[in-house]
Amino acid sequence: MIDALDGIRLQADLVRVDAARGSAVVAHPHPLYGGDRFNPIVDTLFRRLPEAGFNVARFDFRGVNDSEGEHDHGDAERLDVAAAIEILEFADPDSPIWLVGYSFGSLVSLNVVDPRVAGWVAIAPPLVGDAGRCLAASDHRRKLLLVAAHDQFSPPSAVQPVVVEWQSTETRVIDSTDHFLGGRVGIVADNVVDHLIGESQTA
Repeated sequence: MIDALDGIRLQADLVRVDAARGSAVVAHPHPLYGGDRFNPIVDTLFRRLPEAGFNVARFDFRGVNDSEGEHDHGDAERLDVAAAIEILEFADPDSPIWLVGYSFGSLVSLNVVDPRVAGWVAIAPPLVGDAGRCLAASDHRRKLLLVAAHDQFSPPSAVQPVVVEWQSTETRVIDSTDHFLGGRVGIVADNVVDHLIGESQTA
């Protein structure tokens, strides 16, 4: 269990590796639609990142499974991400920390601009409409957006106008899949791992 700043206790998992390249917080998709820390994308990254030399933490947002509290539409959930940052900093104070989120988790992560964060990876970020207003947009730190070619909620054609003026942002399209990334979990994980390895070499 980890503690958010407002006293909410969250269920979390942590893997620490020796001589780590860096650390990553992995945030899960929307809790009101079945998202939790065992989501296939989250679970695959939780296994793959330590194999690539990264400490990793995943957690259940408030109100999910055994985590305390209630869903707050992405607002108080930023404190949940911050709590995961703190546990990684405690586990390995010298490692840079990246935030990796899928769907709802990516949107929450993109609104956490903690100075300890080295950069962001947003997987299938729901950026249409007001959701596209992210604090990280004007931040100089690097952002990678992985957008599904046939995303029902934020297709590439809708994402591009939103992020065109974002700083230090790269967008990659994941072909032949929709928002749920069926059949492309391994490709998504490869993109995340390769990106973080490259970033860790310049951090």
